[in-house]
Amino acid sequence: MLFSSVGFLFRFLPIFMIVYLIVPAKYRNVILLAGSLVFYGVGEPYFVLLLVLSVLVNFALSRYMFWEPKSPQNNRKKKAAKRRKRALFLALIFDFGALFVFKYWDFAVENVNGLAGNRILPVLSLALPLGISFYTFQMVSYLLDCYWGKVSKRAGLIEFATYICMFPQLIAGPIVRYGEVSERMAERRIRIRDLENGLKLFAAGLGLKVLLANQIGTLWNTIMTAGPGNLHVIVAWLGALAYSFQIYFDFWGYSVMAMGLGKMLGFRIPRNFDDPYTSRSIAEFWRRWHITLGSWFREYVYIPLGGNRKGSARTVFNLFVVWALTGLWHGADWNFLLWGLGFFLVISLEKKTYGKWIEQSSVLGHIYTLLLIPVTWIIFAITDIRQLGAYLANMAGIHTGGVLVGTGQLVRYLKDYSFLLIACVIFITPFPKKWYHKWKDRWFMILFLLLIFWWSVYEIVVGSNNPFLYFRF
Repeated sequence: MLFSSVGFLFRFLPIFMIVYLIVPAKYRNVILLAGSLVFYGVGEPYFVLLLVLSVLVNFALSRYMFWEPKSPQNNRKKKAAKRRKRALFLALIFDFGALFVFKYWDFAVENVNGLAGNRILPVLSLALPLGISFYTFQMVSYLLDCYWGKVSKRAGLIEFATYICMFPQLIAGPIVRYGEVSERMAERRIRIRDLENGLKLFAAGLGLKVLLANQIGTLWNTIMTAGPGNLHVIVAWLGALAYSFQIYFDFWGYSVMAMGLGKMLGFRIPRNFDDPYTSRSIAEFWRRWHITLGSWFREYVYIPLGGNRKGSARTVFNLFVVWALTGLWHGADWNFLLWGLGFFLVISLEKKTYGKWIEQSSVLGHIYTLLLIPVTWIIFAITDIRQLGAYLANMAGIHTGGVLVGTGQLVRYLKDYSFLLIACVIFITPFPKKWYHKWKDRWFMILFLLLIFWWSVYEIVVGSNNPFLYFRF
């Protein structure tokens, strides 16, 4: 079920919120869990069983990790340490095993069979469960935090299941660590003010998704229909710019809606974006983009590998591992690995050579970042390596022949999308967010958000281009 769907906006959400608000506070976790399973099950009726199984297995292993059977005092510590390691190992095998089977098996098998020149392993062709990358990382973070002693109070079954399945962040993040919501899991008050602010945030996020991401996505789709290899260099860059806007407002809009829903439910969902397109380096861009994912890899991969504490060579290796995994986390294809390794290369160069110099120059830093980011998104967007190479060649002014999509189409594109492009440029700056926080309680801002909401509903009803790009991850 999409947040930007009539079913969610006018059936699921109103009914759920009425029930959630009228039941006694001690039953709200149960209602939230039940509602979240319904929310997930509408779109994934079979994979909801996988989600429930994953929750039960991880909860059981988290409890086994701290189970203390009767044993002699002198052996108790050694046995407890072995038990914690065994529980963590089994959890990681289960979680990443399930993720591998559903997301990476076919990719691995196709490459193994290709190298062998024969079909030695079967292709499963399994559908990808929605949000499996997100909820797997949340479960792993909980088990690791338990293992490292960072969870002061372990969750009960209902609390743990609610934390994993909570529908605002279940299928597209942000990736929430248990410590960020543990207090609210145990007890939370929902004030009228929270409901009001949550609705405002939700309306703003819905507008970002439907009125900006969906609309500018049609420009990207239109340009792609011409086919890579036949694009004028300026049209190719316009397409890259359109996709850069689409993925930004798509994911940012979803994250803002998740934050709004969290407020309505009595939670604080962490912020996932911090004006990333205003960065002055690629390293700064990633610190501002998908903040919770970057934090997850830093806390659970980069630092345990040694971070930057074991010399420059080891630091480079650790960055390589993190960025290879970051790329593959987004998708099981070579372009995603190439995308991740591209970030690794550029960020490594920034750290060792020109990074500080670039960040000191506001103009050069912004130009440098705004030129590189669309290139990285093209690598991210096009999974076919040949088409990817052709599109990148177009961006460099190199063409493979045929009818060229040139200046005539460019003028038409700019005419049809000029207002939308200007709006996108404005909304990637910090100013709209500042205006929102300054005036969110004024009558004209409330009226503006109502207009955005109903305009978005209209576009949802009459439109057809309404995907969430990050659902496939």
